[in-house]
Amino acid sequence: MKIAFIGLGNMGGGMAANLVKAGHDVNAFDLSAEALSRAQESGCTPFTSVREAVAGVDAVVSMLPNGKIVESVFEADVMGHAPEGSVLLDCSTIDVGTARKVTAHATTAGYAMVDAPVSGGIAAANGGTLTFMVGGTDAAFARAEPILAAMGKAVIHAGASGAGQAAKICNNMLLGASMIATCETFAMAEKLGLDLQTFFDISSKASGQNWSMTSYCPVPGVGPMTPADNAYQGGFATALMLKDLNLAMEAAHSVNADVPMGERAAELYRAFDAEGKGGLDFSAIIQSLKD
Repeated sequence: MKIAFIGLGNMGGGMAANLVKAGHDVNAFDLSAEALSRAQESGCTPFTSVREAVAGVDAVVSMLPNGKIVESVFEADVMGHAPEGSVLLDCSTIDVGTARKVTAHATTAGYAMVDAPVSGGIAAANGGTLTFMVGGTDAAFARAEPILAAMGKAVIHAGASGAGQAAKICNNMLLGASMIATCETFAMAEKLGLDLQTFFDISSKASGQNWSMTSYCPVPGVGPMTPADNAYQGGFATALMLKDLNLAMEAAHSVNADVPMGERAAELYRAFDAEGKGGLDFSAIIQSLKD
């Protein structure tokens, strides 16, 4: 299959490379010459414009920073330039309203489209083990699924257009709040004189067990290897967690959902980001909680 991949950042670069490994012919576009060069090294064909990249393809995959850019790229450079009838897959994390709006316009223009945000981070993007939460019609999902499967370990149809984005922001609100609870618990355990490895051994097998502790422990040298063991470099940046929490708050307010834990998580990550820590992994917030 001939696929255009738009957006080759920390996540998109690995995802495009995995499409090549799966045997697809991948046209790549990014504003960064360095990102394009890496994509070319991984087997992609680089292009210097979106319109050139999408010409003659069977599918277009995007991984872009925000909803405004997604809307602009698809409205101006994909629709009307990619062949009518091709399938469009937006893997960015954006607001539900924009996802539905872009999909509606794509459908009117003769395309099938899904919103398919991801969970798993940079390592999963490189390793092809992402989880995709997909919104769209049954027919669009059926066309998108094999493409997504080449980049992930799980592809789940969440529902109609926008449902993928809804699932992603709900999941990440839960992740943000649970990471803060995990961090403050380790900080308190240390102040109470508990050995942190011993506490991990106990809690990871007790009712306090959660993914933020057992798979992504925020304490260096405890549990499996995580960004905490690399000075909180790599992983999922605080600035990206804050972006997702802001999207979650916007969505919560739009449907009058009561999310006090989500709101508090957003406040704490906003403050941590304001300290200049936006580039650190989101588990680094334990530094602020310990202080």
